[in-house]
Amino acid sequence: MTALNGEDEVAGLCRDLIRIDSTNAGDNSGPGERAAAEYVAGKLAEVGLEPQILESDSRRANVIARIEGEDSSRDALLLHGHLDVVPFDAGDWTHHPLGGEIADGCVWGRGAVDMKNMDAMILAVVRQRLSEGRRPPRDVVLAFTADEEAGGTYGAQWLADKHKDLFDGCTEAIGEVGGFSVSIDEARRLYLIEAAEKGIAWMRLTAGGRAGHGSMLNDENAITELAEAVGRIGRYDWPVRLTQTVRTFLAETSKALELELDLDDAEATVAKLGPLARMIGATLRNTANPTMLQGGYKANVIPQTATAHVDGRFLPGYEDEFFQTIDELLGPNVTREFVYHDIAVETGFDGPLVRAMADALLAEDPGALAVPYTLSGGTDLKAFSRLGMRGFGFAPLKLPADLDFSGMFHGVDERVPVDSLRFGVRVLDRFLDGC
Repeated sequence: MTALNGEDEVAGLCRDLIRIDSTNAGDNSGPGERAAAEYVAGKLAEVGLEPQILESDSRRANVIARIEGEDSSRDALLLHGHLDVVPFDAGDWTHHPLGGEIADGCVWGRGAVDMKNMDAMILAVVRQRLSEGRRPPRDVVLAFTADEEAGGTYGAQWLADKHKDLFDGCTEAIGEVGGFSVSIDEARRLYLIEAAEKGIAWMRLTAGGRAGHGSMLNDENAITELAEAVGRIGRYDWPVRLTQTVRTFLAETSKALELELDLDDAEATVAKLGPLARMIGATLRNTANPTMLQGGYKANVIPQTATAHVDGRFLPGYEDEFFQTIDELLGPNVTREFVYHDIAVETGFDGPLVRAMADALLAEDPGALAVPYTLSGGTDLKAFSRLGMRGFGFAPLKLPADLDFSGMFHGVDERVPVDSLRFGVRVLDRFLDGC
């Protein structure tokens, strides 16, 4: 087999994946991931692997493959990435979101940031290593999943429930939303590695009342009850709760930036982090944001019921406190039910795997400082953690200082620098050697 060069391949792989429409609106009506799964499986088969395509529903496809390591008696490592992307309005974009154009030194399109970039880096590294006959030190399982953008019902959760045998031996996992750089100055960069995720509570609130004519007195108005509950939740000032991951992040970042750290006023430190403040600020506390309202069908009719949706996120260790507070804010005449509910996860920032990530970054960027952070959203790691895996977000990218990378997640004009992809291939290759 002719040896392949992952750095040379990665931008093309990313472009090809972006051009495959795998948008996921969350209602199981889109194109699905089957075409993207077939592309990935084909690229893995070309270098001698035997990938499986597993469909949880029509077109909802996942790809699983195992690379035999030099010592299969060791615990295995999972590398996972999702193949679906969120919807878009093409008219808002500079380049078409399914075009995969390479312009101004970047690959543009939906998924360039979340997360076909990492899918491409995994493919590039694996293809290069296997074409050169290089096996990892231990078994590595590859998982390219469906449906992450809608909670993983057809992807990671289904795999963990129905095909957990495919992950036998996996005790550690590496996935998305971490490993990207934030510049301190020209010589130094923080690399944020996700070590924790907030839990998810998407809730439907329902208020009941007495239906009647809009011109009459009515002290049992469902819309009034609901509006008051939504207002209480939306305006509630959640207290700051510093988890271990957040404390470590603040300490390491303050030291690197030469900022005075006062843990009694963590918000003041976060406010000095520039664009990063938006991402980190949401990890200091639980949050609950009203997002949808429904009620009534005619201007002069008081409805019997009204509903609202709230997007709740709770910190590791603070789920009970979150729901106790929500129930107090609801009041006596409003009930809640889950639209979607998932756990928070957190792991310590220590051990051989963390050292392997930090060492691989330092080898390619002498100005690198790896720091842990908490993701305010969620990833497939939640599902895989139920199988006993300790996981991190590590999709390594050395980014230009002026690129608002975190702002492009689910945003307009997603793009990733080609040089950053090439950097990621080199780092992942070193990481696999050292893990």
